[in-house]
Amino acid sequence: MTTLSAPLRVLVVDDEPAILRFLRPSLATQGYVVSEAKDGRSALEAVRAKAADVVVLDLGLPDMDGL
Repeated sequence: MTTLSAPLRVLVVDDEPAILRFLRPSLATQGYVVSEAKDGRSALEAVRAKAADVVVLDLGLPDMDGL
């Protein structure tokens, strides 16, 4: 017996447009719901709003350290 559940929501945090252009369709074709944040502040807002199940994070963000 299998349980149906909603697809995982992935937040991709990166300031490089080329990386976002690559990751979004790559993850979406695997069935993930993908959203993006281009800086740490936007990423923190999304995480606080529980808008993601998983975060793919660039450690070198322009406004704060990814760690």
